[in-house]
Amino acid sequence: MKKLDNYSLLNQETLLSTSNGYVGMRANFEEGYKNGYTSITGTYINGFYDTSEIYYDEICYGFPRSAQKMVNVHNAQGIYIYIDGDIFNVFDGNVIEINRELDIKNGYAIRKIRWQSPKGHDLEFTFKRMASFAKLELLTIDVKIKSINYTGDIQIISKIDFTVDSFLNVDDPRAGNDSEAMLQLRSVKSRDNTHMLISDTINSNLCVATCCSYNVPMDFKHGETSTNAKCILHINADESVHFIKYITYTDSIHHKNIENTAIQIAKQSALEGINFYYDEQKKYLDKFWQYAYIEVNDDKNVEYALNYNLYQLLSSAGKDKYSSIGAKGLSGGGYDGHYFWDTEIYMIPFFTLTMPEVARNLLKFRYQVLNAAKDRSKEMGHKTGAKIPWRTISGSECSSYYAAGSAQYHINADIAYAIIQYYLFTKDIDMLKEFGYEVIYETARIWLEVGNYNLKGQYCINTVTGPDEYTAIVNNNYYTNSLAKYHLEWAVKLGDVLKDDDRKAFNSLCQKLVIVKDEINEMQKAAQNMLLPFDDKLNIHMQDDSFLNKKEWDFENTPKDKYPLLLHYHPLHIYRHKVLKQADTILSYVLLDNVREDVMKDSYYYYKQRTTHDSSLSPCVHSMMASRIRSTHEAYDYFMSTIRLDLDDINRNTKDGLHIANAGGAYMAMVYGFAGLRIKEDGIYLRPVKPNEWNSYSFKINYQGQLVKITVDKAITIHCEKQIEITIYDKRYVVKKKLHINLV
Repeated sequence: MKKLDNYSLLNQETLLSTSNGYVGMRANFEEGYKNGYTSITGTYINGFYDTSEIYYDEICYGFPRSAQKMVNVHNAQGIYIYIDGDIFNVFDGNVIEINRELDIKNGYAIRKIRWQSPKGHDLEFTFKRMASFAKLELLTIDVKIKSINYTGDIQIISKIDFTVDSFLNVDDPRAGNDSEAMLQLRSVKSRDNTHMLISDTINSNLCVATCCSYNVPMDFKHGETSTNAKCILHINADESVHFIKYITYTDSIHHKNIENTAIQIAKQSALEGINFYYDEQKKYLDKFWQYAYIEVNDDKNVEYALNYNLYQLLSSAGKDKYSSIGAKGLSGGGYDGHYFWDTEIYMIPFFTLTMPEVARNLLKFRYQVLNAAKDRSKEMGHKTGAKIPWRTISGSECSSYYAAGSAQYHINADIAYAIIQYYLFTKDIDMLKEFGYEVIYETARIWLEVGNYNLKGQYCINTVTGPDEYTAIVNNNYYTNSLAKYHLEWAVKLGDVLKDDDRKAFNSLCQKLVIVKDEINEMQKAAQNMLLPFDDKLNIHMQDDSFLNKKEWDFENTPKDKYPLLLHYHPLHIYRHKVLKQADTILSYVLLDNVREDVMKDSYYYYKQRTTHDSSLSPCVHSMMASRIRSTHEAYDYFMSTIRLDLDDINRNTKDGLHIANAGGAYMAMVYGFAGLRIKEDGIYLRPVKPNEWNSYSFKINYQGQLVKITVDKAITIHCEKQIEITIYDKRYVVKKKLHINLV
């Protein structure tokens, strides 16, 4: 066979990774790689981190002094197979056929190889990997070996290795940029056909255990930094042998006794058997796809790519209050595993509409770390309120570049927006009482801290950075001000909702948060007088006070190899120009849907020609906005680049991990874009359009406990289990089981 392409192998490690929201493993070869090949070996636990000091040559007050980094934990992937003295690998011998796939309906990755050993023995190998949704601590590697012409012994050595390397790229801020050791080995143990490693983080005082059990008896041997298990299986020609490795990861954030829990799960898994977990995986995913699967008539390639993204969203999302969704999920160490605003704006909408229980947990994470945000607020000079960190794992700020980090105050409103949208869709008022209102109110207080009235009586928010990171430290960023206005309005409005529902509970919250009438009045006043920069001549909202006064970027003479700009130009050079990294003003239009259509259209085209889309968060927003102004052909082009971003490695960095926010954007470009879905105070709104490339498309949502299916072709058809009210192109309809109306 021809030489394996290292570049493609690195991308496949990401694309075929297996994860369940708690633990994730990159798709490295179990047998390892030949010298000369680069691999990014990685296994990650969501929310499990170590800390390291941030070094500054020139430090100012309030700069973060330490950062959290997701730990690349013990490597338990190793399985080495010897056939008559020859070790199986795809670099030696003769690979007759090889195939790799990710089965998103059954929830596992498969690698099949037909291989002829150097001695001429012909065998088929099938490696099946699964990260269990039924038992989140469990990963399995299921190996079936079929002999074509070999009779004899097969020796299998399974390994857990302490030594792992973090991927390092000092020239790309999107990748991890620190390779220092984050774990120290505590012990190596074996008992009852299990073996394990236990390690402690260097600085954060957290612990992790990795335990393996097997379907066959094993002999164990321990080294200084690893543990091996060995077995010998006999095989006859035209027969098969079956070897299963059950891998359990436990950590001290989620478990009180990591050692006993890991052993218990590993032993129980081997006892219950692999078919039990395959069945449980299928049951879980059948329920998931009942609401999540999107159909695109006559374009299965689009349908498969879109639903691949949705599967990765599920696989990346934390399923408890201790974790969220990292920018790369659990498929790589890019961005050090940090959580950003991406979760609330781009990812949670999918879960709100399809799996509200997951959305609720993701929202609750921000409550778990709210005290750290309140501490950060004081550190930044504010008397009260909570300042959500720009990038974090455990709740403290990890961004060392404040211009594109701490200055992005809009993250406060982003999180409030996600909570409000969840409430409006689910009517889960208990969520507001339990944690939601407290997060909304404490984060709303920040707007009274950072804002002020100008001589015209307009409320200004100065010295901030909006979503567009190529325009930093500005006054009255439109996105920030418009979302802050929405945030303040709902902080007041939801107080009335809680008061009407349960006055006692509301009074208790007021007492806890020290809410007084004067502060509520100030919130109302600031919202009513919020400055939203507008240019009458261009009929657009200005991105900020100064944007129109800057120089145009010379796109015509900027070479293609100079993108993304952030890797080739000094930030100050970029900041002085009318150039956007990503959607900013028009993202506000998508989220709030509260300006005139002519303004939407003029703003869209003004900013479109100045946007580089150097951020993976950008094309999906332009797709949604193009759908909103009925420029369906443009919406379709942006949509295609969104759903294929990682599959085609469009940004040339898929090897670092999946762009999980973009996966959420793929869903939004479909449901919020083509279908035009919006969640407003009086319910669901739709403004559907259909690309000419498709005959129809359909999706489902979990609306307040009932399944609602929406199909768009030349008409729109809505099926529901009970009865709902819905607004389509500004006309209100009552849907009783089914509604069918033609589209103009």
